[in-house]
Amino acid sequence: MAEALSDLAAAARSIRPARNRIMLGVAGAPGAGKTTFARALVAELGADAAHVPMDGFHLADVTLDALGIRDRKGAPETFDRYGYARLLVALASRPPHTVYAPGFERDIEQPIAAALAIEPNIDVVVTEGNYLLLDGWRDARAGLDEIWFVREDETLRRERLIARHIAFGKTPDAARDWVASVDDANARLIEQSAARADRVIRLGNVSPVRSMGE
Repeated sequence: MAEALSDLAAAARSIRPARNRIMLGVAGAPGAGKTTFARALVAELGADAAHVPMDGFHLADVTLDALGIRDRKGAPETFDRYGYARLLVALASRPPHTVYAPGFERDIEQPIAAALAIEPNIDVVVTEGNYLLLDGWRDARAGLDEIWFVREDETLRRERLIARHIAFGKTPDAARDWVASVDDANARLIEQSAARADRVIRLGNVSPVRSMGE
C-alpha cells in the first residue's frame, strides 16, 4: 500500500520533541534516496521546516589524505560525527539566533562551511545521513527525536550509485569497483542497524515521490 507524502509529513508533525523543535533523522544506505526524500518531506512540511544533511560533515580530502583513508571516503570514519552531533544538539535547543551549518558541494565533492542557515522560526529540522543508527553515532542520535529508515530496490540503488560516480568523474569500471568495494560494504553495515529505526519506509511505495536518488 502506498504511503502518501502528506501522511508522512503529518507523522513528522506529530513527533513530540524532547526540546524546543522537532528533530527528525532519515537514515538509509548510499543511493537509497535519503536526500530526495528529505527534501520532498521538507517541501511538504512548508516554510517552517529545514533540511540539514550530514554530508557537510564529510572530512575534507586533505584530511582524508593525511589520515590515509581517502580510498574509503563515505565510510563512517570519514565523517566528523562529533561535530555533527554538536550541531544537532544546538539546533534542538532552538537558540534565538541563526545557526549556520556546513553543506556539501557535489561538483567538487567537498564540504562547504556555513552554507546553510537555520533561522529561529524553524519548527522542524529534517537531517539525513547513512549512519544515524550505528552504535558509534549515539551522540548524534541524542540530538534527534525520531529516526526513519528508508529502503529502495537494491538493483535500482546500486545503478544510481554507479551513475553518480560516473557523473562525477569515475570511469564506468572504476565506478562499479567503488560501489562493490566501498558503497556495498557501507550499505551492509547500515542495513544491520535498521531495526533500531522508529519507522521504516520503502520509497517505492511513497506517493507522489518517485525515482529518488540520494
